[in-house]
Amino acid sequence: MDQEEICAEMDRVRNDYRDLVDTATVAELRKPTDGTKWNNEQLLFHMLFGYLLVRNLRILVWGFSRLPDGASRRFAALLNAGARPFHVINFVGSLFGARTLGYARMERLMDRVLSNLQTSLRTRPERVLDRGMHFPVRWDPYFTDYMTLRDVYHYATQHYDHHRKQLTLASVRGS
Repeated sequence: MDQEEICAEMDRVRNDYRDLVDTATVAELRKPTDGTKWNNEQLLFHMLFGYLLVRNLRILVWGFSRLPDGASRRFAALLNAGARPFHVINFVGSLFGARTLGYARMERLMDRVLSNLQTSLRTRPERVLDRGMHFPVRWDPYFTDYMTLRDVYHYATQHYDHHRKQLTLASVRGS
């Protein structure tokens, strides 16, 4: 994918996320999801969290892509070894994220992080987007052994779309 295609995906997500949060009732947001242990509001926070994670992953890719390949390979192996604690933290964080932020702040944060990612992506030369590093494949099904910076920008939308299918909101079931 090129930069503008990834940015267009983020525009789609921005509008979709706002629509999901704005049209859901409190009762719907508290309903269980399909295939996760979270309810809808917790999963919506987790979907936001994927984009928040990309902000930090960009820095890791920037640094590790300048080091010998073995450095990121060892780092990914270390993170893979710590996958279980990561999954616990990821789960627990999403339990309280939506309640802590509130729905309006979640929407504003999604808008802000997407705008930031789009600006950052559009200013990156192709050669920079093609740099990459090894990733901990046990952390997320959309992480591959080696990901470029371009892959990292796209990852969050893959993650978002995957979890969107698990929402049990009326607006999702109707689409």
